[in-house]
Amino acid sequence: MNATLYLSTVLIWGTTWIAIHWQLGEVPVLASVFYRFAIAGGLLLPLLLLSGRMQPTNGRDHAFMVLQGISLFSMNFVTMYSAAQTITSGLLAVIFSAASLFNALNSRLFWGERPAPVVYVASLLGIGGLCLMFWPELNHGSADLRGVLMAALGTYLFSLGNMISLRHSKRGLRPLTSNAYAMLYGALFLAALMALSGTPLRWDERPLYLGSLLYLAIIGTIVGFTAYLSLVARIGANKAAYATVLFPVVALTLSTWFEDYHWRLASIAGLVLVLAGNALMLGLRWPGRPLRSGSPPVAVNNEGAPLRPPTNLQ
Repeated sequence: MNATLYLSTVLIWGTTWIAIHWQLGEVPVLASVFYRFAIAGGLLLPLLLLSGRMQPTNGRDHAFMVLQGISLFSMNFVTMYSAAQTITSGLLAVIFSAASLFNALNSRLFWGERPAPVVYVASLLGIGGLCLMFWPELNHGSADLRGVLMAALGTYLFSLGNMISLRHSKRGLRPLTSNAYAMLYGALFLAALMALSGTPLRWDERPLYLGSLLYLAIIGTIVGFTAYLSLVARIGANKAAYATVLFPVVALTLSTWFEDYHWRLASIAGLVLVLAGNALMLGLRWPGRPLRSGSPPVAVNNEGAPLRPPTNLQ
């Protein structure tokens, strides 16, 4: 099950980069991200209610789901979409792959989890490999400082959202329930930002825009985030985040077909490093035993012991 969730995350999020690229254009970034999460939350929440799969929640749960919506389902994508307008997609992927390191640091900060040294080694191998793969773009492209900082901020917000998801898992909330509410809270937050900033709610009539939007909302968001956050609950944020190092390889493969990307010696060497880091990370023992059917997911650390939630995340 863990391997299926991991592979699904890599394949789905590896294909969303092209869809995000097709979203850029006439529609403001705030509006495009709002459409994405309004559609995702508007579909998922009624579906769970009608199927009777929505779990009971309390006010404290909703407070954290608001934070999750702001960090994971709105502002991190606003910063990433904005960064994509000023820096190359290769550099953007390299920066986002730092989520594995951010998760290791935040797990230590919020959960008291001490990552195994191999987590850092595998992450550095993956990031180093991606730098090699995108070296021609990094060397000749225009690396706008503001875009780099925006992408780094978006990556850190993504990691904070991971930490909140771990809190939900420890409380027995499954990703479907927390995601449904958090997506709608994220959309409401974006609507408020648009109203305050005077951002127009424009629309792009191209079929490509609508198709990519639906793909991002349904496959990339509902399916992709459910798979990823389920993985976070089962194996911990450190290992799950390594998918962010591998999925740019999928994006680059698609770029070979659709954007005429040319493989070079540095690209091949980088791919070898990424795969080596992936093998090192996945070679670790999956923490804990498979959960019994119907039991709530439990967050665990690298040694397989249940994580104890700190007082500030209760």
